[in-house]
Amino acid sequence: MMDTEDEETARAVARALGDELRRAREAGGWSRAQFVVRLPSGIGDRTLLAYEHGLRHLTILRLLELSEALGVYPQDVLGKALQRARIHLQNLVLLVDLRRLLRDGSYKFRPLSQWAKNRLNDVPNGIVELPPAAVRELAAFLGSTQQDLARYLAKFLPEPSDDDDQSYEVM
Repeated sequence: MMDTEDEETARAVARALGDELRRAREAGGWSRAQFVVRLPSGIGDRTLLAYEHGLRHLTILRLLELSEALGVYPQDVLGKALQRARIHLQNLVLLVDLRRLLRDGSYKFRPLSQWAKNRLNDVPNGIVELPPAAVRELAAFLGSTQQDLARYLAKFLPEPSDDDDQSYEVM
């Protein structure tokens, strides 16, 4: 049996994963009814609704099926969901919108501003992927923990409208 913390984490992941699937479906321009017709499993729109609202947990196979039908990579959907839910950040490749980071007024992480400005010169869409090793190095530079910096950077996940160009610069 799961303890309360595990149950809360499972609910948070289910909600975030559902949100990411809904975002991908809407970005594709499909209603729920239009989308379920594309699925080989024949699930109904109420089942899809339950997945998208985090009321029903996805199996790995269902995540693969939905991702394939959406034309997205399941690992990207899961990574964005975990980043949005702020879970297991130390293990994730974080997506960071540098423009949003520059608009933030955090005093503790202010030295990142110059880094972000410099990176914008090389990254036309303003979005970078930061693997755990890069976050660890930036945290050491800032005198912060990797966990604190990852939690801070996770806030700057690109919004779907910013995601139109799916190419990201890896640090």
